[in-house]
Amino acid sequence: MSGRHPTILVIGAGFGGIGAAIELRRGGFTEITILERAADLGGVWRDNSYPGAACDVPSPLYSYSYEPKPDWPQRYSGREAIHAYLREVSERHGLGERIVFGAEVTAAEFDAGRWRVRTADGTVRTADVLICAVGQLARPRIPEIPGLDTFAGPAFHSARWRHDVDLTGKRVACIGTGASAIQYIPEIQPRVEHLTLFQRTPAWVVPKFDTEYSPIQHRLFAKVPGALLVERFGWFALTEFLSLGLVELPVIARVVAQLGRRQLRRQVPDAELRAKLTPDYPVGCKRVLFSNEYFPALTQPNVAVQTAPIIEIRPDGVRTADGVTHPADVLIYGTGFKSTEFLWPMDIHGRDGRELTEVWRDGAHAHLGITVPEFPNLFLLYGPNTNLASGSIIYMIESQARYIRQAVQLLADHPGHCLEVRADPERDFNTALQRRIERSPFTFCTSWYRNAAGLVTNNWPGSQTAYRRRTRHLNPADFTVTPAA
Repeated sequence: MSGRHPTILVIGAGFGGIGAAIELRRGGFTEITILERAADLGGVWRDNSYPGAACDVPSPLYSYSYEPKPDWPQRYSGREAIHAYLREVSERHGLGERIVFGAEVTAAEFDAGRWRVRTADGTVRTADVLICAVGQLARPRIPEIPGLDTFAGPAFHSARWRHDVDLTGKRVACIGTGASAIQYIPEIQPRVEHLTLFQRTPAWVVPKFDTEYSPIQHRLFAKVPGALLVERFGWFALTEFLSLGLVELPVIARVVAQLGRRQLRRQVPDAELRAKLTPDYPVGCKRVLFSNEYFPALTQPNVAVQTAPIIEIRPDGVRTADGVTHPADVLIYGTGFKSTEFLWPMDIHGRDGRELTEVWRDGAHAHLGITVPEFPNLFLLYGPNTNLASGSIIYMIESQARYIRQAVQLLADHPGHCLEVRADPERDFNTALQRRIERSPFTFCTSWYRNAAGLVTNNWPGSQTAYRRRTRHLNPADFTVTPAA
């Protein structure tokens, strides 16, 4: 390797930030500092500690390919096991000493060929390269409902679960029916006196083919070469096949819909309730959810599903458009995240002081979801249009980390220079991307995939393999390499 080692700042110590640091160190780059706003690593797996929190991607696939884990407790492992895995990987790769905890980044400015990064405590750090790995699901979204602050009891978002609040014997109101809600509702339903679920839009819910791995399977995965790889590849192949249902083979989506309808009929015998829980939009428009316990929980006598719009939060409960006030002692928001506000509220300025919020005023965009014109030496992980409707985001993060490592190598080969993606390749990539998205179900309804203007800024409309091919080799022709001065 020629030239000096670029200095690198990574924002975020979740799967993205840890994966980027490992890949860069494997490439020979050692001057890496990870800035983490919290007191622990883990990202969403640190924050989301609600009852029943688990991943809906099989654990052998939802893990780094170079760090297989033969002793996952179950196929769809819970939050504790995933968080522990990330800690173990970080420790094995010696990243603990590289992480600065309690360092919340508020601003970053590209100045004289380097990035100046400011944290909330006033500290300023400089580096040649800035990597943002803050993810898409970091900031909880609370809907703007009149009277929100008047509720007399405890009220919290599922991503900020109040473990000090005992729900036993309480009347609980749950707003939202997304991926978190379908996990915590079956957990809390047996304990509460009454649960009122406020549903705006029903979700497509399909069976979750979960199982606990036995000691024999653990030994098999650990001792037999390739056994765990076969398990991983099997699920990878299935998710790749399902991704074809987004554009190429709509019949796959129809099969998924049939699975969802059959489970709904089998688990919800009451016709009125079943009608409330039946989606009226195509599979894939919103996130497909996996659960075997959600529908049975909703059929219990202490649960009521309300579909009338909420018009007001009152001190004693939730009032709906039909004039009914539903009493509640505790209010839980399962309303998702501000997923389209990428990197906000960080104030990021690129070349010539250009504001990233201004560049993204109509919606976030980046070349391959990684680089943005006019922002030299800035790289994004899990950036715009890199989320998946089917597959493992860890696989996507590995692809991005390898691409970024090649970019840093190019910088190392040109000491004193900056690397900036050209406007034309970035524009051409995103034009083709949005054309493909127009052929997908993502545009058929309102979801967290789309911003306020209706632009899909979150999802990749293809397979993991297609994205890996696009990012396997950095094309130097897509970039300018200019002197830092």
